[in-house]
Amino acid sequence: MPAFDLPPTELERYRPELEEPADFDAFWRETLKEAAQHDPLVSVRPVDSGLRLTETWDVTFRGFAGDPVRAWFSRPAGAPKPLPAVVEYAGYGRGRGLPHERLTWVNAGYAHLLMDNRGQGDLYGCGGDTPDPQAGTAPGGPGAAARGLLSPYDHHHRRLITDAVRAVTTVRALPGVDGARVAAVGNSQGGGLALAVAGLVPDLAAVLVTAPFLCGIRRALDLTDASPYGEITAYLAVHRGAAAAAYRTLAHLEGVSFARRAHAPAHFGVGLRDTVCPPSGAYAAFNRYAELSGADPRREILAYPHNGHEGGDAVHVRRQLDWMREVLPVPPQPT
Repeated sequence: MPAFDLPPTELERYRPELEEPADFDAFWRETLKEAAQHDPLVSVRPVDSGLRLTETWDVTFRGFAGDPVRAWFSRPAGAPKPLPAVVEYAGYGRGRGLPHERLTWVNAGYAHLLMDNRGQGDLYGCGGDTPDPQAGTAPGGPGAAARGLLSPYDHHHRRLITDAVRAVTTVRALPGVDGARVAAVGNSQGGGLALAVAGLVPDLAAVLVTAPFLCGIRRALDLTDASPYGEITAYLAVHRGAAAAAYRTLAHLEGVSFARRAHAPAHFGVGLRDTVCPPSGAYAAFNRYAELSGADPRREILAYPHNGHEGGDAVHVRRQLDWMREVLPVPPQPT
């Protein structure tokens, strides 16, 4: 697939106007206030992952509406000092899988919390363990991207974003974590969640976003029929009078709006041939990052001109590790 979005020179200065709802901040303030009424931790149970150099716990915390959300929490075995933490969010349709699947950040010396995606986990990977009891019967398609599409209060991603914020609160309550030094990390849907967390948690230490979903949503719906955006288009193709309500809902989930409110240093990655999450969305978020927060954080974006949704893949992860070594270094541990 050749590059299909804006040329690189236009992407680098792309700053689209937003149809941002007047109640955007109030909506999220109300949502997170309700979630904060519940103590975060439900249980922290050690598990035998089969790994000798990593310690892992099966964590359950309270997310949206106090619903139980599962996560894996891991630390380098025997690390005595409190560690900076990475909270990682999984891609669309993926669950937390098995505890030995995601070891990069633990091997780099960080504490690591991998959040399960409520109501997802059945498209690829090794599954998930968190149902979505709030899904109900709100109008919308069967896929998560269109579930509850006609009201921001009903949409699946309102719940998922709230869970993502609560995951940061949770990791700060876990033993052996330096709660003042927490990063949010994700790719695709996970990148959209990390960006939302950056806009909603003002004292986040860093954010790493790759190929983010839910950025530049209206343009993405015009550019691609690939899932997850294609699920929204498919619903609107059947429900021909629902577009205005759907667009209002999606405006409350817009990643560029979250990016505008962020404070933390930020590292972005994007494939310029990405037809799943078009690169103009990532550039819109990057170019308008922190413009409302009053912050002037370090930020950079790495583009991969010949790559699609996979972006820089393992090459990009190595560049993330190098960046994190400077922005959020792990303290030396006694030997």
